[in-house]
Amino acid sequence: MTLRFKQILADGVAECSYLLGDDSAHTCAVVDPRPDVDIYLETARRFGLAITHVFETHIHADFLSGARELVDRLGGQARLHVSAEAGAQYGFDHEPVRDGDEFTFGDMRMKARFTPGHTPEHMSYLLFDADTETPWGVLSGDAFFVDSVGRPDLLGKDETEELAEQLFHTVQDVFMALPDDVIIYPCHGAGSACGPDIGDRMSSTIGYERRFNSYAQINDPETFKQAILGDAPPVPTHYPRTKKVNAAGPEVLRNLPRIPPLTVAQFGKAAEADAQLLDVRDMLDFGAGHVGGSINIGARPELSVWAGWLLDPDKPIYLVLHDDRDLPDVLRLLWRTGFTDFGGYLAGGMAAWREAGQEFAQIPQISVHDLKRAGDLQPLDVRKPAEWKDGHVPHARHAFLGELRNRMTDLERSAPYATYCASGFRASIAASLLKKNGFDRVHNVPGSWKAWQAANYEVEKPS
Repeated sequence: MTLRFKQILADGVAECSYLLGDDSAHTCAVVDPRPDVDIYLETARRFGLAITHVFETHIHADFLSGARELVDRLGGQARLHVSAEAGAQYGFDHEPVRDGDEFTFGDMRMKARFTPGHTPEHMSYLLFDADTETPWGVLSGDAFFVDSVGRPDLLGKDETEELAEQLFHTVQDVFMALPDDVIIYPCHGAGSACGPDIGDRMSSTIGYERRFNSYAQINDPETFKQAILGDAPPVPTHYPRTKKVNAAGPEVLRNLPRIPPLTVAQFGKAAEADAQLLDVRDMLDFGAGHVGGSINIGARPELSVWAGWLLDPDKPIYLVLHDDRDLPDVLRLLWRTGFTDFGGYLAGGMAAWREAGQEFAQIPQISVHDLKRAGDLQPLDVRKPAEWKDGHVPHARHAFLGELRNRMTDLERSAPYATYCASGFRASIAASLLKKNGFDRVHNVPGSWKAWQAANYEVEKPS
């Protein structure tokens, strides 16, 4: 018997799913799959395994579940297993899992353990060899992370107090009761907003977390509640929506979302009708020329998260790409946070647009040296509150990117702004949002805070 265990990271949403099984029995399970499920089919085929079980640790809020998609692609050979604890309700066919249920894959066993707090129904899975009674690992879902724990405030104020209490007992009575050498495999890594300050490592041990995880060291429920709620990052706008979709059951697409190529004339008509235009090119290309009214979110893994924050899921998306061959990768990233409705993409990209004699908008790109010398530009910091508190450009204003739409009334539209973030990626998103909403004197700062620090310019900190 050889244990086959594969952790699969979805960059951007920082989501970890797992394929695990036994090659002597040629069976395996997939836990918490993302919607672009080909990677699980390919991995199982490479290991010579059949996927017989698909599990969800809980009803996810941050990414679109791929469990139904994967089960459909398997043609009925696998069943979908979800927690039946705490009265959880689902709008799709499933096999209920309860605390203590066990599943066997050759000489490997998985045992369900009820771990509420992040969500009411949350289930973790202890991993065992053969008939041993001591686990070697635990799939902790969003209940327990490296250097952190899951946040209990995603279901609203009415449930936060009770969930925080449950989470405290989950941490102390379940995870801290495990032996030190048990390996923790969480559902998220650094960059996810499902917990505060999640660590960079992709796994840990109970012993390490017992020594260094500040939340695991708190022995008083009230102190724990104050710490976890005080440290929680802003809640992305797509979380409540995605949780509802995942509970009801995401639509099964059986392939990537469909999107037609559009001519310049067709794309122009959509732009004139105030369609939702998304330009995924690099910030410098976007700044040099883009279709007026476009939002710029570059085709990096973070596209998933910022699309979730800023795009309207009820309006079709019209895409402008750097290269038409990038389309499948862009669709995967958008699918992960629930975007499946596309009006079309501009065939031939901005080159086709320019060559057809169409007008295009621009956003000046300036260096940190230009920003330093400019006396009339208002620096606008769009980083997270914690980043702002660590230091910022002198005399800057702060408006976190995820909340920028709601903060625009606080900004003077005729004033000249220079948006910056850590590297310029988020700053370009912010500049495009401002431009789309009538701020005509907006500039973007590529390099942003990293470049400002590298130039050894003065740093100001909030009082």
